Amino acid sequence: MTAPSPVQLALTQNRLDEIARQMAKVMVRTARSTVLSLSHDFSCFVSDADGAIISQADGCPIHTGCGGHSIKALLAAFENDVHPGDVFLMNDPYVAGGNHLADWVVARPAYHGGQRIGFACNRAHQSDIGGGAAGTFNPRATEIWHEGIRLPPLKLYRQGEVCEDLWQLLLLNCRTPDLIDGDLRAMVGSTEIGRDRLEEIATDLGLDQTRACFRGVLDHGERMARACITDLPDGAWHGEDWTHNDCFEDIATPVRVAVTISGDGVHVDFEGTGPQMRGFKNSSAANTQSAVYMAIKSFFDAPLPHNEGVFRPITIAMPEGSAVNPRPPAPTSNGTIAIAQHIIHAVWQALGQADPDLACAGWGRSVHPTMSGHTPETDHRYIVFHFQTMPGGGALKGRDGFASVGHLSSLGGLTIPNIEPYEQLYPITFERQELRCDGGGPGTFRGGPGIDYAVRMHEACTMHFRSEGIGPSSGFGANHGQPGEGGFMEVTETDGTRDVPPPFSTRNYGACIYHALSPGGGGWGAPMERPVALVLEDVLGGLVSVEAARGLYGVVMSEDGQEADRTATTQLRAV
Repeated sequence: MTAPSPVQLALTQNRLDEIARQMAKVMVRTARSTVLSLSHDFSCFVSDADGAIISQADGCPIHTGCGGHSIKALLAAFENDVHPGDVFLMNDPYVAGGNHLADWVVARPAYHGGQRIGFACNRAHQSDIGGGAAGTFNPRATEIWHEGIRLPPLKLYRQGEVCEDLWQLLLLNCRTPDLIDGDLRAMVGSTEIGRDRLEEIATDLGLDQTRACFRGVLDHGERMARACITDLPDGAWHGEDWTHNDCFEDIATPVRVAVTISGDGVHVDFEGTGPQMRGFKNSSAANTQSAVYMAIKSFFDAPLPHNEGVFRPITIAMPEGSAVNPRPPAPTSNGTIAIAQHIIHAVWQALGQADPDLACAGWGRSVHPTMSGHTPETDHRYIVFHFQTMPGGGALKGRDGFASVGHLSSLGGLTIPNIEPYEQLYPITFERQELRCDGGGPGTFRGGPGIDYAVRMHEACTMHFRSEGIGPSSGFGANHGQPGEGGFMEVTETDGTRDVPPPFSTRNYGACIYHALSPGGGGWGAPMERPVALVLEDVLGGLVSVEAARGLYGVVMSEDGQEADRTATTQLRAV
């Protein structure tokens, strides 16, 4: 057998990446719940026969960076009992390589000539999984059993035959069985497409050459990552971010990292991170590793491959019993959002010291709630994820932050859904969804402003809040850029009663209006160095006020507010 050529390796990686994207297209077209079909809160990935991820080209990085842990858990559980036609299901963060219980993994093996060559996988956030709160996020959880059904690696299909007893058990433990039934079928169907495409590669290349190419793309990813790391100076760099409550009390918990760069390797040490929390913000070990991988991969400018070889130069130390590696039965359901963002921010801060030009400003944290309701006339239960109120992203050198973007751990892979389908499917009307004025952190490159959002609920509902972004700024500035504005939320009922709910809480309301200001992302670089033309564009577009233009950017507007006073601006910026 000849070693694969660089051209063959590039073609193989492209084919693998396209498999992940094809699986995603099937999922979007066939999934039943809006969290999947409209918001794309799922990720498709492909592994080799041993569970190493050879493509994670679609979806949310927090899902896929730890995907290999799930396949390795599957292989450990079933050993030699893995056959063509089998389909596996798992979710548990302690025994199945999961990040949190809501994200279910469906995995299907692919074969050629009787030999296993890999797995086609789909990790997807379910609409409901039982537990103490409808919609998968229980802000009152203090142990994992409060969060929903726990699944070790299980067989959902045995050699092509569905395990109907397990399927019915899953539906019985869900408040919206019609949704989970359709979504599971979509997941299974997407992995069937992925398996077929994987087997086509082996048919084209042969078994030995296929395995050689899979090894080759991983080795190539490792070489590219090591080359990027080598460009950074050796040394130890530190970063930290804080979560200011444990969902019940104002107990501040730090996430601290020491990032040590030595030659072509990186070691990330979480020594000094606070203990695991009483509430559901803890990050499972797999989730923490995924957040670290995402932070490092996204920091570099190079087009690194979408495979696990990129992570080989990275080692991680996670103190057991800490917020980034809790002991069971600690709850973890908000770990993919809240604590994952703290991890990413801390790593970005450390790496930004090593190379300030590549520094990333912080993204705003989330404020969106999950809403559930029941229409007695039709016995219809519904769950609404208010993704339309996503925060602003942080700026980079050369680019303003995204105005409003799926939370940081998805790196924008989570899609903000259109409002029209929501109004058709749910008893709600959108009153307002517009970009905030002065929300984005000032800088040479401005942070994303976030959203001013108001939605009317026409029926009684229950809202589960997981609003880490409420209060102080959460999107830090980089290289003399300033932080973005913090978030706010309130609920006003039809009788005028106004409620400002705690950031992590459950509330029952009648018909009401939910209003939120999502946090802004941080700015990059000194605000006074932002080109006058861009400041003028922001003022005319309603993203920056006349007062902020003058006070923060040194740009004086004309009396009619339609253009910059060049003379006054030059004088002010010269001070």
